[in-house]
Amino acid sequence: MKTIRLHPSGHEVKCGSGDTVLMALENAGYALPNNCRAGACGDCKVRVVSGEFDQGIVLDMALSLEDRDQGYGLMCMAKPLSDELVIEWGTEDAKPKLFPPQTGQIHVVTERIRRTGRIVELRLQPLAAPMRFWPGQYVLLGDLEGRIPQRCYSLANAPKADGELLLQITRVEDGRASRWVHDDLRIGDSVSVSGPYGTFIGDPSVETPVLCLAAGSGLAPILSLSEAAFRRGFRQQVTLVFSAKTRDDLYESGLLDYWCKRYPNFRYLPTLTQEVHEGLTGRVPELLPKLFGDLSNHSVFIAGSPAFVDACSTAARRLGAAERLIHTEGYFTQAQAKAA
Repeated sequence: MKTIRLHPSGHEVKCGSGDTVLMALENAGYALPNNCRAGACGDCKVRVVSGEFDQGIVLDMALSLEDRDQGYGLMCMAKPLSDELVIEWGTEDAKPKLFPPQTGQIHVVTERIRRTGRIVELRLQPLAAPMRFWPGQYVLLGDLEGRIPQRCYSLANAPKADGELLLQITRVEDGRASRWVHDDLRIGDSVSVSGPYGTFIGDPSVETPVLCLAAGSGLAPILSLSEAAFRRGFRQQVTLVFSAKTRDDLYESGLLDYWCKRYPNFRYLPTLTQEVHEGLTGRVPELLPKLFGDLSNHSVFIAGSPAFVDACSTAARRLGAAERLIHTEGYFTQAQAKAA
């Protein structure tokens, strides 16, 4: 097992026998720009600070002789030879590169679970190749015939090898799509999925304490991001403050309680706005100053209604949160997908 060290942070990634540097980074949850994965495009060009590697066969147009002399390599083909390979990481070109969205991907509903009186969870399996996405992104969901207007729904799970997608959908009385999901969609039905979309993913190379703020089905992308972070061994403190009206509106409590016991660095704080309970009571923006004195070193992820997102963002900034580390996902009734 070889070690890839990221410079200047010093973070380490293990590289299995026969794996390329790009494969090792992706397995560890890091995102490196790439396209062809065959040494032909040059998108994954990175400077190697120290160590030896087998570059493999690449095109000169993708990696020139001048690039090689300056220590650059194509990570999609590069395989470490020395026990440790140190590569430059953290520059602008090392941020996540989004996968191009695909339209009309057919999925089958394999399970539907009523999480609350207004939220139903769908498990979808693809009939073709799995969709590649980053945790925190969303998709467009609709029927195969096109009778139901497509609507945006965040993915509630981290990427899986079998391509399963998890959606948590709130019922909106004047929303045709959500009423179709709640009233008509059944296990075994086929649906159309387009995506992925969105940039609610942060930067996996950033290592700071994390604060997640969610309301309603805004919990979905937070679950996706958290699952992926824990899977790659994230060690910084993660705090989730989840806002609901009443006890009946709290969901995924079993999973979140499990995470609290499984991961010592995870803390779950539910708060109710219309009911008193043994935990926190009140709106998140008013609670933040009591929970945190300083957010200047935190990455903050906020998901929910536009009003919730705006109020929480303002409260986080007042506590010193840096603009570049505040990531938001606001849900609009008639949201339309935007490809980054």
